Amino acid sequence: MISLNPKDLSTGRLHGYLLSAVAPRPIAFASTIDANGNPNLSPFSFFNVFSARPPIMIFSPARRVRDNTTKHTLQNVEAVKEVVINVVNHDIVHQMSLSSTEYPEEVNEFEKAGLTMLPSEEVKPFRVAESPVQFECKVNDIIKLGTEGGAGNLVICEVVRLHISDEVMNTDETINQEALDLVARAGGSYYSRARKGFFEIPKPLRTMGIGVDALPDHVKNSMILTGNNLGMLANVDTLPSKEEVDQFVKDISKRYPEIKTASHRKKHKLAQNYLSYGDVESAWKLLLS
Repeated sequence: MISLNPKDLSTGRLHGYLLSAVAPRPIAFASTIDANGNPNLSPFSFFNVFSARPPIMIFSPARRVRDNTTKHTLQNVEAVKEVVINVVNHDIVHQMSLSSTEYPEEVNEFEKAGLTMLPSEEVKPFRVAESPVQFECKVNDIIKLGTEGGAGNLVICEVVRLHISDEVMNTDETINQEALDLVARAGGSYYSRARKGFFEIPKPLRTMGIGVDALPDHVKNSMILTGNNLGMLANVDTLPSKEEVDQFVKDISKRYPEIKTASHRKKHKLAQNYLSYGDVESAWKLLLS
C-alpha cells in the first residue's frame, strides 16, 4: 500500500484520487439563473443531503483546477440565491453529461442538451422536466473552502418544494428505487447505474459539441432516438462530410442493399444500434445518408 501526503501531490493527481476513491457519488443537476434572468444548467457530483428538518442539501462547484476560474453556477447563486436540484436517472445521463460542456455564459444548456425548461413554483430557476425528482431550493449560505484551483464552494440549499414523478412512486407514496433508476459519478469517465453497475461516458468535447439544438429536425424530432441517443449525437464538433457519408453508404450497401431508399424510421433504428456500441461516427453517417 502506498502512503501519500496530499501536500506532495499535484492538484490534478489529488483530484483524481479523491474522485476515484470516493465513489459512486450522487449528482446534483443544478439549474440556476443569472442576474439578468438567463438560465444555466450544470451537474455537480460533490453533493448530498444533510438534514431533513430543515431539509438541507449541499453541492459544491469547485474552482477549476486548470486555471482557477469559477463556474457560472457559482456566480449565479451568488447573484440570485435560488437553485433547482434535479436528480439524474439513466434516461437523461448523456444529456446531463453534454450539459457539463463549458459553453459561453449566454448559451442555454437546456437547449444544448435537449432538455425541457419547466417553470418552478417557489423559485426563479427552471426545473428539468425530464428529471423524475426536482427540488426547488433557497440558498442559505455559500462557504468558500479556499482560493486555489480545485477549492470547493459549499452551496447550502434549503428545499422549499419538491416534485416527484408519478412514474417512480409506489402505491404507499414512497419512491420506488428501481423505477427511479438513478446514476452516480465515479472517477474518470465512469458512472454507476444504481441497478446495473459501472459504465463509461466520454467526457464532453473541450471544443464544444454542436448541441441538440443544432441537430437536423428529423433527428431532433425522431420518434425512435432517445434523449440519451441525442446527447451522444450532439457531442461532436463537426458532422461527417458528404464524401464520408457516400463512402459509408457504399460500404454498408453490401449488407443493407435497401439503405439508399430506407425511411427515416429504418435509418434511425440502425443508427440507434450503432450508438448502443458507442459508434457515434457511423450513426451520423447513416443519419445523413
